[in-house]
Amino acid sequence: MKGRLARLDDLINGLLAYARASRTERVLAPVDVAQLVREVAELVVPPSFILTLAPDLPTFVADRLGLQQVFTNLLSNAAKYYTGEGPGRISVSAQDEGRHYAFRVQDNGPGIAPEHHHKIFLLFQTLRDRHTAESTGIGLSIVKKLVDDQQGTIRVESAVGQGAAFIFTWPKNQG
Repeated sequence: MKGRLARLDDLINGLLAYARASRTERVLAPVDVAQLVREVAELVVPPSFILTLAPDLPTFVADRLGLQQVFTNLLSNAAKYYTGEGPGRISVSAQDEGRHYAFRVQDNGPGIAPEHHHKIFLLFQTLRDRHTAESTGIGLSIVKKLVDDQQGTIRVESAVGQGAAFIFTWPKNQG
């Protein structure tokens, strides 16, 4: 019963976060992405993980809170679902693609079967048994909503047993 109440509480909090995701006012400011990712990692990534940041992560004018929420969900998921032996690994890189940056968050977790790639971004969808992992199936829906609000894209590259890479685009020069 306590477990179900905790799950219900998580679900309600997740729904509130989802509802607020695109309603908050965008505050544009210079964002040092490397610093932002390090701050997020301190909060959601266990110290046993190895976090690698590409040396060319940009600093650009963007909606810092939205970008922070995206990285928080992606890093948190990488840590939460890691089941391998040895240290978990997460790497973050970026590629300048003209009007936007393409960010890549890659892990060495269990991976996601290709037939589920479309499903993971839908509200309330989780690939694990609800009794196995504490997941509401809202986190990646929030990520997609935030990225969509920026007229960006998000996709996953993954196969079972080969980790996952989430690639999302974020506009630059918003100011």
